[in-house]
Amino acid sequence: MRIKGTAALVCAGLAVAALPVAAAGAAAQDGTARQRAAQEDRSARTGAGRADRTQDIRARLEKISGLTVVSVTDKEGYPFYHLTYRQPVDHKRPHGASFSQRLTLWHKATAKPTVLYTTGYGLSSGTTALTKLLDANQVSVEHRYFQESRPKGAAGDDWTKMTVQQEAADEHRITQALRTVEKGKWLGTGASKGGMTATYHERFHPRDLDAVVAFVAPNDADNEDDSGYERFFRTVGTKECRTALNAVQREMLARRATLLPKFEADARANGQTFEETLGTTDRAYEFAVLDQVWNFWQSDTADNCATVPDAGKATDDELYGWSKKHGLSVYHDEELGTNGSGPYYRQAATQLGWADLKFGHLKGVRHHPGLYQPNSVLPAAMRGSYENRTIADVDRWVRTRGQRMMFIYGENDPWSAERFTPSHRDSYRYVVPGANHGASIAKLPEPQQSRVIATVKRWAGVK
Repeated sequence: MRIKGTAALVCAGLAVAALPVAAAGAAAQDGTARQRAAQEDRSARTGAGRADRTQDIRARLEKISGLTVVSVTDKEGYPFYHLTYRQPVDHKRPHGASFSQRLTLWHKATAKPTVLYTTGYGLSSGTTALTKLLDANQVSVEHRYFQESRPKGAAGDDWTKMTVQQEAADEHRITQALRTVEKGKWLGTGASKGGMTATYHERFHPRDLDAVVAFVAPNDADNEDDSGYERFFRTVGTKECRTALNAVQREMLARRATLLPKFEADARANGQTFEETLGTTDRAYEFAVLDQVWNFWQSDTADNCATVPDAGKATDDELYGWSKKHGLSVYHDEELGTNGSGPYYRQAATQLGWADLKFGHLKGVRHHPGLYQPNSVLPAAMRGSYENRTIADVDRWVRTRGQRMMFIYGENDPWSAERFTPSHRDSYRYVVPGANHGASIAKLPEPQQSRVIATVKRWAGVK
């Protein structure tokens, strides 16, 4: 149940595949657009031309109602706009309470494609794989209720407005506003929760984007059925590696009396407390151990199996030391509240779902049945009840009606165990062999890699 961190989207050194030839009229339009983009590109990169272009784009941005240009910096020779956009807390009541949502725009040329990116968490300053591949503009959006994009006062404590639909509506308004400036194709992307967010945006506002490319995006369409996750942990890697990891996990709980003091000493040294969320160090320790094997496969690879200690022979220090480096992720108050990862767990508890694993190999050494669920790591005021309608609806829509959608997963990534299944409407799914939660286009083997690049460029209207 570890937080779905943003996977690196690296696109360096990719082979470029030939694209299909468009009809003559479309080709002429594309040619004109490319000439205009090239002219803007040259202008943006040169002295006075760059200054004029920056001022022109800034003036157009400042005319957008609700949009504020906070500052402009330079990124690789192009203007990088730091923006805020006034959003309704509740899109069903657009004239009610509002908040400022943070975003950035890296502008190259109005005729170039634009990549809409969110991590699903806070605002990222990184450049996505698609942006590099397409030499595109990039709009990055901070998810509502994360970091500085949280409503002030009582509205900020109303977690009923922290929903998939409300964030999709946020991004819809941003897309509609910035399409008045960026005239090329728009592609949505993100990894993990960011990929989920891009998919939800497409579901609820399918006319906003020209395509979506989602990386390692989980799809817990039926939260009552965790058979996909259970099957993953029965089959991932080799039997020897699975057995060794399960033995370490069990031993970590069997030796609780001697290992818990080490955990408590680390917590004191790191200023970590548990009173507002998990409640006690014993519960926090058990939760961390329950997450251990999941985290190993999320971040490590099969090559790390050779480092797994012999649980029966390892000393306490060896067992605990190895675990800290390979999956023992500590959940504590300081990172789980309103300003940390708490908003994600609120969403998991109410809409996104979670993997309620059985942990059959841990029978007899657990103290806290029912602990492994997102409400356990939330302050009382942020806890919520689960409803399955929204995610089940998204799943059905993607399967049957989604168009120009691509999903890329990692074979050895637990988050990829329950996946989106795209429709046959120019939509695709790829699995990177042996990859973890960092699966990317760059890690796909041929001919899949070239096929992906060709498809993405076709969607973006570039060669």
